[in-house]
Amino acid sequence: MDGKIDDCIIVGAGPAGLTAAIYLARYYLSIRLFDCGTSRASWIPTSHNHAGFPDGINGNELLERMRDQAAKYGAMREPKRVTDLTKEGETFVVTCDDETFRARTVLLATGVVNNRPEGIGEQLHDEAMSRGLIRYCPVCDGYEVTDKKVAVIGTADHGTAEAQFIRTYTADLTLVSPDGDHDLSDTCSAELDAAGIARVAGPCGGFAIENGQIAFDTAEGRMAFDSIYPALGSVVRSGLAVSCGAKVSEGDCIVVDDHYETSVPGLFAAGDVVVGLDQISAAMGQAGIAATTIRNHLAAQTPLRR
Repeated sequence: MDGKIDDCIIVGAGPAGLTAAIYLARYYLSIRLFDCGTSRASWIPTSHNHAGFPDGINGNELLERMRDQAAKYGAMREPKRVTDLTKEGETFVVTCDDETFRARTVLLATGVVNNRPEGIGEQLHDEAMSRGLIRYCPVCDGYEVTDKKVAVIGTADHGTAEAQFIRTYTADLTLVSPDGDHDLSDTCSAELDAAGIARVAGPCGGFAIENGQIAFDTAEGRMAFDSIYPALGSVVRSGLAVSCGAKVSEGDCIVVDDHYETSVPGLFAAGDVVVGLDQISAAMGQAGIAATTIRNHLAAQTPLRR
């Protein structure tokens, strides 16, 4: 650990982290941007929800453009995985394996990781994702499955809610249990019946791309669909916030105020790791608010431009 104390360390270089880096660098703050390279945005074959790209934009291309824009102002992404975060007095200590760094503020943009169906290898998963055969965000791309044959892999309240959302795009919809019989309340069953959503028991297995569709085995035999949506929940990467003493929700999302500051003064969070709509536009807006608040907090302590 050297004696340098940065104004802000950003953890995560997805849309939220990169937006914050652009803002903070343009505020002439000394920042670091640490990233382990697992942003969910990189999974997006083509995003049609991002304003300003009427023909859509690939997730990796969007991230590359944002990295280039941040670098233009001196904010360089450093490929480091943050392993611990603590606060000593008024200073945060950020640990990356055997390295430590210090900062006056920290912004967590660590995101979430979707749970995949068991039995899908990484190569098949990535190929299916690139072809729109596996999708995770009906808010993002439900429009793209209009009138197609779609399956939701899930059950209970979460699976039912996702199926109902997708039902507004297609009538050819099946809810497939990931493991054995469905776990559905009477209310869920009634709602699925009213929407005309078929149900098939699991387990699911033998995933493969066949004749341009994603196919897999179920209790009722092999089935193939134009797209599947796994509704299996996600892992919220809020562990660093917890280790620093910040409050999280029952669902492990980081609790923030209207300016995206956590319960630990000087610790901020933005993007999918906080409660809200998991969308690129939302993450970027949250990061802009957080970054400006960080700038204002630090400006109240010392002059920022000499």
